[in-house]
Amino acid sequence: MTYASKLIEEAVEALSALPGIGKKTALRLALFLLKSNEAQTEQLATSLQKLRREIQYCQQCHNVADQELCSICTNPHKDPSVICVVENIQDIIAVEITGQYRGLYHVLGGIISPMEGIGPESLTIDTLLHRVENLTPREIIFALSPTIEGDTTLFYIAKKLKPYPVRITTIARGVAIGSQLEYTDEVTLARSIAARTPYQ
Repeated sequence: MTYASKLIEEAVEALSALPGIGKKTALRLALFLLKSNEAQTEQLATSLQKLRREIQYCQQCHNVADQELCSICTNPHKDPSVICVVENIQDIIAVEITGQYRGLYHVLGGIISPMEGIGPESLTIDTLLHRVENLTPREIIFALSPTIEGDTTLFYIAKKLKPYPVRITTIARGVAIGSQLEYTDEVTLARSIAARTPYQ
């Protein structure tokens, strides 16, 4: 793609480095920002710089935070006796959007994946064990991706949690709404049958 301006080209290169943004979309965004009110563009740039410089990670659950503890960990309406273990920060947002969960979280920062060089030491497992030992929650819910890596991570952490009197659960897994049984893999279908629930 040929650009009339080196500055436009540099802006497109920077924007297209973002996930899900191709060159055409990056060009549209760059031209939109160019046509926008200068104050609006500067506000965007300032907020991104501020985000990068000032964001912190919660010392308890590893979620993003403005202070030492995130707004979820300091929320008095949250139940501290239940901790939901997730892979990343996006997963917290996904669970929170449902409005169905009232407990706290723990962000692992990934899942065990030897192929990608991610071992248990790369994750925040030690912090989780420390929380279980000191806060004595009654339940740990694992909300990890239903993959081999996710199951490996669950198995590893569950073994580490055995000495503690805590109930270990996982989110339900089954056939997605709108999918067809003939295209559902055997493991998912087997789990769906095993974890069947009463109808009404």
